[in-house]
Amino acid sequence: MKKTFVALLAVATIAGSLTATPASAQRGLGAAIAGGIIGGAIVGGAVAASRPAPVYVEPGYVEEVPPCRWVRQRYWDGYDWHFRRIQVCD
Repeated sequence: MKKTFVALLAVATIAGSLTATPASAQRGLGAAIAGGIIGGAIVGGAVAASRPAPVYVEPGYVEEVPPCRWVRQRYWDGYDWHFRRIQVCD
């Protein structure tokens, strides 16, 4: 959904900029648009390839790990009371 929205926004921006420019300035604009589209495809492909592939695991027995939680602990450092967060596993 995000990619479709971004693509439509880019097309609308380019179309809006073409209608706002005078005719004499549109002569060399075709090469710039083509270069932008090709450059965007290259960068988009590089970003998409950099993400790790999803890993699917077959259902089966998984050893249950005891749940851990974060707890605020108050301690005295010799001068004043302070709080710190520690992880407690049951």
